[in-house]
Amino acid sequence: MLHTLLSLAVFLVVQTAAPQGPRPAAPKPQSPPQASATYLIGATDVLKIRVFGEDRYDGDYNVDGDGTITFPMIGRQPVEGKTTRQVEDDLTKMLANGWLKDPQLSVEIGSYRSRSIFVIGEVRSPGRYTIEGPMTLLEVIGQAGSLTPAASDTIIVQRFENGIAAALTAPPVAGDPRANEIMRVSHEELQQGRMTANILLQDSDVIFVPPAERFYVTGFVKTPGAFPLKPGMTVRQAIAVAGGISERGSTRRLKIMRIVNGKEEEIGVDMADIVKPNDTIRVPQRLI
Repeated sequence: MLHTLLSLAVFLVVQTAAPQGPRPAAPKPQSPPQASATYLIGATDVLKIRVFGEDRYDGDYNVDGDGTITFPMIGRQPVEGKTTRQVEDDLTKMLANGWLKDPQLSVEIGSYRSRSIFVIGEVRSPGRYTIEGPMTLLEVIGQAGSLTPAASDTIIVQRFENGIAAALTAPPVAGDPRANEIMRVSHEELQQGRMTANILLQDSDVIFVPPAERFYVTGFVKTPGAFPLKPGMTVRQAIAVAGGISERGSTRRLKIMRIVNGKEEEIGVDMADIVKPNDTIRVPQRLI
């Protein structure tokens, strides 16, 4: 009996001490759910179409240069500039018109064409990026090396109606008048994972990251100079960005030089007051 109990105890100790197997690898981050739903089909994409119960229609369909596919019985069908859901609806209606009774089908992107995205402004590696597959704003910003410290919180995305041809007639610039859609995205919301901010990019999109508006700190701080202004920044935060008050400085009698109605005025402020673009904060010397 004693021998049996000792054997059982040894078994339990060995089982407890035994190394655990490797943990399963973390799943690869997926593109946001709206990617496939909002991606606009373009020439040289490949569509994977399945008609349930009708294998003769199943296959991969190349999108030709004119933006169409050739579908059995129906013939040439325009798909460029549409989402997969829109193509599903179009084909369903056509097949139901004398070909199939209550057709059920699915349309997916089998292969994406190469697309060009332009990233300019306050990023570490601006330039033209060739991408394939659904790509989000956050992913492309990551490819461009992230934002510089001088970047604004607002990211501007310019979109061209005619795709890459519209963007390549001249080098892309901020505020290009040919852009038919301009979207402004908060970098802070993008970092917080807001799905509405992480938009799916299209061919020839131009991402422009402007420099942040600036403010200035002079007087008795550790590192006086010019600094990027963040939304809602207070005088306290601005002085902290400038290294804080020096040993000879004081938080009393703080002044801001501000442009008001086109004229520069000196304004007394508290540490909790909000800093405005181009403000100059003056930190005085201690009286004692």
